[in-house]
Amino acid sequence: MVASMSSSSRNLRAREALEFHSKGRPGKIQVLPSKPLTSQRDLSLAYSPGVAEPCLEIARDPDLVYSYTARGNLVAVISNGTAVLGLGDIGPLASKPVMEGKGVLFKKFADIDVFDLELDCRDADHFIESVAALEPTFGGINLEDIKAPECFYIEEQLKQRMKIPVFHDDQHGTAIISGAALINAAELQEKKIEKMRVVVSGAGASAIACARFYISLGIDPANILMCDSKGVLHTGRDLSTRPLKQEFARETEARTLADALVGADLFLGLSRAGLVTPAMVKTMAPKPIIFALANPDPEIPYDAAKEARPDAIVASGRSDYNNQVNNVLGFPFLFRGALDVRATGINEAMKVAAAHALAELARKDVPQVVAAAYGNTFTFGPDYIIPKPFDPRVLHWVAPAVAKAAIESGVARLELNLDAYSEKLRGLLGGATAVMRRFVRKATSDPRRIVFPEGEDPRVLQACAILDEEHIAKPVLIGNKERIRALVKEHEIDLDFGGVDLVDPNTDEMREEYAEVFWRRRNRKGVDRPLAQTLMREPNYFGMMMVAEGRAEGVVSGLNHSYPDTVRPALQVIGLRPGGRRIAGMYLMLHKSGLKFFGDTTVNIDQTPESLADIAEMIADAARLFDVEPRVAMLSFSNFGSVKHKRARMVADATTLLRSRRPDIEIEGEMQANLAVNYELQRKIMPGTRLTGPANVLIFPSLEAGNVAYKLMRELGGVSAVGPVLLGTNRPVTALERDCTVDNIVLMTALTVVSAQLRDLDRDQLLSAT
Repeated sequence: MVASMSSSSRNLRAREALEFHSKGRPGKIQVLPSKPLTSQRDLSLAYSPGVAEPCLEIARDPDLVYSYTARGNLVAVISNGTAVLGLGDIGPLASKPVMEGKGVLFKKFADIDVFDLELDCRDADHFIESVAALEPTFGGINLEDIKAPECFYIEEQLKQRMKIPVFHDDQHGTAIISGAALINAAELQEKKIEKMRVVVSGAGASAIACARFYISLGIDPANILMCDSKGVLHTGRDLSTRPLKQEFARETEARTLADALVGADLFLGLSRAGLVTPAMVKTMAPKPIIFALANPDPEIPYDAAKEARPDAIVASGRSDYNNQVNNVLGFPFLFRGALDVRATGINEAMKVAAAHALAELARKDVPQVVAAAYGNTFTFGPDYIIPKPFDPRVLHWVAPAVAKAAIESGVARLELNLDAYSEKLRGLLGGATAVMRRFVRKATSDPRRIVFPEGEDPRVLQACAILDEEHIAKPVLIGNKERIRALVKEHEIDLDFGGVDLVDPNTDEMREEYAEVFWRRRNRKGVDRPLAQTLMREPNYFGMMMVAEGRAEGVVSGLNHSYPDTVRPALQVIGLRPGGRRIAGMYLMLHKSGLKFFGDTTVNIDQTPESLADIAEMIADAARLFDVEPRVAMLSFSNFGSVKHKRARMVADATTLLRSRRPDIEIEGEMQANLAVNYELQRKIMPGTRLTGPANVLIFPSLEAGNVAYKLMRELGGVSAVGPVLLGTNRPVTALERDCTVDNIVLMTALTVVSAQLRDLDRDQLLSAT
């Protein structure tokens, strides 16, 4: 893949990667306190003298370390940098970005905290001593990017010495995920695992671990042929100095990979690109299984393998084809289950349980949330044999299976009610970021033409390069064409003008017609023909008219305009949706507990019961577009009539009005914000509450309150805010914040595209992303 990229593409990727790692706080991780430290009392409890009490308790009973410290949820990702990804031996310091990245995946997928440790230890025994001494600190050890054969020796020695899970993901991660794929592929191809003939290309750490794991799954060791760079490992080769390879030397006449593949049922590639030809896979047994997992390019391209053998099931390590074998399906959930039963190690039974759990999950009906995330539907079969990495079910499916295996195999130090544990895991990770990823995936399923009136802003150009490359949208850039091309060259933006349209209002042939249409619509509202002509030279007005006249399907603007200057043309040109009474601004707050919808945050300054009811209705309907069943709280400084004031009465009247208008929506109020999100407190204060859980749609009594609330949560609470989302326009209109980043432009454009898709479905509520 890298070799096939253009020089400009590589330069762009390099700049993006370096900026990603350097902007703001350098790196990808930070440490945050889990207890309040706001007073002298807090400090005296967190440190001296109060900290002595848990110390004494742990000294008395070492198991209490799990009650009084973070050890039970803390994993060390440790490397010496001798075999880093495809970069080789780059040393411990240069490996740190990779180890931080591994830590991010642990946290994101399984809520496991990580310290990354890069050790300057090339000697295996020195490395072992250093890691073993860390046992009191961590609940588990993830070894990473250590070269073979030392990695085998290091892991084995540490597993013997340490009483916490030790796991080398480079060995076992691919083994578990490809093992799950093997289980399902064998079933689909009607092959008995114990009779399958397996050919492995590669004899490194991952290949050997996979071969060993396949034996645990039922493959007959005698039926495995392994090939290294010199050919088949056979008994005629002198492998006395390579005991790991000697383990897989077989009595065979096959000498080359091509020889070995004749009649083989399964090919497992963990070597390098281009080693397997279509002619070679044609010699495999009927209904073959081809796992070409070399990265970034497989031993044989996916399409070539399928063309040569239409009856084959093919998997690769790439995300752009079906059946991606991705280690992120394994290690976070394996450690989650191991940590939660305080396992003394990760044994073969736990790894086999993880593989079978993944295989079983792939056979279940795939929920809509996964299909929407990838813009595709999935059904168990040749093109879907393992779950997708962003399937939210993996956590509460795999971790309990691992925990159960740990308990049954005797390495667990803690018993669990597995049903309750599985239910707990369902709420462990907030689904907010997954929802946003799903909207990006949904946009890619049917990209739409989106107008960018600020086509001469470098941020817009960078975003459009991403939007076009990832097929999220079909960008239309408004501005001077030569100026846009010059900016692209000046900033070295990899923008393909073959997929992006350039439109200059000053020269566009439709400008005069647009001006006439606009004049006819607004000539009784102070717009004469000269003013209409002038406004159609303005990018915002021209872009809105392109959408109104069907030349594009959405607008994204606002980086260089005030919010009113973006919204005003939208209302004048595009207008309200049919039957709409007003527009409203909404923010999506990506809280760990799930998406929260705030409104109104940007549009309506003065409220009435009618306007609050309208806003609540629009936002509740918008929540359903995000697959969130709305629970609406009408916020006030009063709780259910506790304060007799006209502003509290306004909120209460709005609640009554919307309840009568839309009995299908859960709505309660007026109430204070803490009651809205604290359901136990809410039920205590109001036992008859009409909400079935904490509110996720929060309607503020004034624009000041909503605007202040989302900004405080974003700045002080560290909660990501997506928006503003403009509701109620007749076409999708996006009004970006002026400090919007390239990533946010991409995300907001994806929401705009999805809004356009939903409009085509004639949905009652149209979502216009801004």
